[in-house]
Formats: sequence, C-alpha cells, structure tokens
Amino acid sequence: MSVLAESRRRWRRLPVVVRDLAPGLALLVASLVPALRPHGMQLGDLPTRPLDALAAVALALECLPLALRRRWPLASLTLVTGGFALDQLRAYHLVTGAALALSLASTGLHLERHRRATAAATTAAYLALAAGLTLRGSDEGVTGFVTFFLLGVLAWVGGAWLRAARAGEAERRRHVADDALAAERTRLARELHDVVTHHVTAMVVQAQAARYLTATPDRLQQALDAIADTGRLATTDLRDLLHVLDPHRPAAAGAGKAPSVDDIGALVDQARRAGQPVELTQDLGATTAAGSAGLAAYRVVQEALTNALKHAHGSRTVVVVHQHEEEITVEVGTDPATAPSPAPAGAGRGLTGLRERVEALAGELSAGRRPDGGFVVRARIPRASRS
Repeated sequence: MSVLAESRRRWRRLPVVVRDLAPGLALLVASLVPALRPHGMQLGDLPTRPLDALAAVALALECLPLALRRRWPLASLTLVTGGFALDQLRAYHLVTGAALALSLASTGLHLERHRRATAAATTAAYLALAAGLTLRGSDEGVTGFVTFFLLGVLAWVGGAWLRAARAGEAERRRHVADDALAAERTRLARELHDVVTHHVTAMVVQAQAARYLTATPDRLQQALDAIADTGRLATTDLRDLLHVLDPHRPAAAGAGKAPSVDDIGALVDQARRAGQPVELTQDLGATTAAGSAGLAAYRVVQEALTNALKHAHGSRTVVVVHQHEEEITVEVGTDPATAPSPAPAGAGRGLTGLRERVEALAGELSAGRRPDGGFVVRARIPRASRS
C-alpha cells in the first residue's frame, strides 16, 4: 500500500469531528498571516480595526464550530453566524469570515429538521446585521447587501442540491438492491421447483409402481433401490442449492458443480428407472462447457421429463440435444398418454420459469401439443451468454 493510500485510510478512521475541524484550523492560521490580513471578508465597508481581545473571540466562533458542521449543523451555523456578525460589526475583516459560506453549505447539506425555520432565522439575522452595519456608518448600500445575501443563498442551495443528489443516488441503489434481491429470489425459486418437482415426481411414480410388484421380490427390490437413489440425489441437490443461502460459508467452499448438458444422461437414466421409456440422442461435439446455456439446457430436459412422468407415464419419450459452437438446441417429445394421468394438472410454473430462463439468455422456448396428441418441448439457447 502506498504512503498516500495509507494516509487516506488513517484520515478516514479519524472521528468526523476531527476531520471537520481541519478547514476551520486552516482559516484560523490564514487569518494570522500578516500578508493575508488585507484580504479578509469585508461586509459594510467600515474602516478595518486592529485585532484585540474580541477578535480572538470572533476567530474562535468562526473557526472552531466548523467541527460540528456535519454532526450538529444548526449549532455550528448559529455559532459561526454569531462570530461573523462580531467580526463585521467590530470591523476586524478576518479571513475566517469565509467560514460562513462553508457553514451555510454544510447546513444545507446535513440539516435534517427545521430547514425552513433555519433559513428564515438566518435571513432575519442577516437583516439585523445589515441594519447594525448601516447604523455604524456603513455605506455598502442595498445592492452590496443584497449581493452578499445572494451569495449566502447560493452556498445554502449548493448544499441542498448535493443533499438531494445523494438522496437520489441512495434511492437508486436501494432500487437496484431490491431488484437484485427479487431476481435472486426468483432464481432460487426456479431452482427449488426444478429440483424438488423432478425428484419427488420420480419418487412418487416409482412408489406407485412398487405397489404392484409385491409378487416379484426382485423387481420390487429394484424399485425400492431406485426410490432410495432418487431420494439421495434430491438430498444432494438440495444441499448444494441451500449452500448458497448460508452467509457463514464462502461461496466457493463446498458448493456443488452446477449441472450442464454433460449431465443429461444421468437425468435420462433416472427417468428410465422410474419406468419412463426414454431415447436419448446427444451430440455435444468438441466444444467446451456451455456455462449458463448448459444449465438452462439441463433444466429444459429435466422439466420435460418431469412432465412426462407426471402426465404420460410409460409413454415413449425422445430427447434430442445438440451442442453447436454458437448455440444448444433441445427437443423433448412424448407420445400420447396411454391412460389417464393420476397426477393433478400443474399451474404451468415450471414451463413459465423455463421460458424466462431461456429468454434471459436471448434464447427461445416453445411447448405444446403435437398433432398426434403427444407433447413436445423445444429450446434454442445461444452459448454467447456464459457465466
């Protein structure tokens, strides 16, 4: 770390009161430099008076309260205004008079309550100062007093504008954070739906089939083993998915690899063990892993096989996956159901979520009935959107 960066870090660690005092101390030192004495803040055009004991009071009131300008802006403005009035009425014309502009800007920026009342009270105090200077023989004139007042208003408005800009930026960041949170919740809901629905549907179908195998112990044992395997897969997938919600573990520690097109064969095997005759044609080519596109393709096949198990159990299903250099194409077709499905009709959430997932990658997904009464799901997923 460079010396400059280290100095900045140490400076930011100081209390805000200490940091806010720095401009005041700089003005205080500048006021004591003889060469700068003729260049102090002058309002009223009264003859400059030599410094005396009251000048020290004016210096302290104009400089030291700047330490409070962020934490207690109203108190800071009140003290600085009093010091400025003493400075000008006594005609010291100190360089520290510039602290008034800084205090006005800080008040416009940091004051939370009674902003209008503070602006009105400050205006009244200025009118009283102008009247006092006039009574002491000032020939500043209305134009000079109004010009100085407008400069003060400009300082206040500058602080208020910065306050509004910061509030707008904070609101924008809050909306961005809310949108990101909603998107993450939607993503997790889709993943949970895909994992839970697929595995539980397979287990239910396998359990229903096992009821009719009591007379054949070997096949019954195979069905029970398939149910156990499916349950273990569901547990593993859920553990990997829920791992990302654990705030106490690094994202990379122990997280399972996201499924991709290479894992579609395992999906097909699981569907076959559940009693669904599935034919797989897969051409992955020599291309590399497909990232988000590969995960989306996996989920398309998973949802299509889940629906086949639920609504056309035992019907021939054909899965065709092609991974090209630019995109992945998926088609899953299922023959018409040979018997009414005992599974209740779904709400279509799975296909809706799939369509949103694919379209987020600039792809296309279609699902619908074939002329022969079967069902087909087709997806085209560009591989350019990788994560």
